[in-house]
Amino acid sequence: MTRELKSERKGPEQADSVVVFLHGYGADGADLLGLADPLAPHLPTTAFYAPNAPGPCVNNPMGYQWFPIPWMDGSSPEQARASAEQSFADINAFLDMVLAAESIEPDRLALVGFSQGTMMALEVAPRRAKELAGVVGFSGRLLDPEGLQGQVRSKPPILLLHGDQDPVVPFDSLGIAADALTAAGFEVYTHVMEGTPHGISPDGLSMALGFLKRQFDAR
Repeated sequence: MTRELKSERKGPEQADSVVVFLHGYGADGADLLGLADPLAPHLPTTAFYAPNAPGPCVNNPMGYQWFPIPWMDGSSPEQARASAEQSFADINAFLDMVLAAESIEPDRLALVGFSQGTMMALEVAPRRAKELAGVVGFSGRLLDPEGLQGQVRSKPPILLLHGDQDPVVPFDSLGIAADALTAAGFEVYTHVMEGTPHGISPDGLSMALGFLKRQFDAR
């Protein structure tokens, strides 16, 4: 049983590609949907979606979470994993809905995640039967580097970006994720957002735009 994810949409009525933003812990879809404004002029035939995570955030009732974080909210590791698994299913159902609504194939849809949203994107995309156009992951990490290889069903290109001054998700998460994904056969690109804390820098957004354009233009 999956839960319906509420989302706004930006972009042309007839789109030939889609970007789905997955927000971080304690935020909401609107937090990332604003990125559509600087991206849209360069991706004029792309529609943008940014769903809210299914559960309210314990530490920020005005925001949402994909799963609880034990050392921040007192949940157990078992509760966190069970919640994440449910959110994986919710996101997959949402992506299937978007593909049908936009009448596009999976290779015309890209995921862009931030922090906890990156964690979700890196779990969901490789386990889908048909390859997505690509994954952009800002300031996140790979939840299960050791367990990745045995669960891969498709290998979309991946761009990972991380601020070298991130106090929330350790900067070395970038290298750990990149190494595990590369070892599993993924095409992985990385970019260090120098001097950047837990956020998205202008150069990082520019790198993401270039990646998305290349992926959509190539398919």
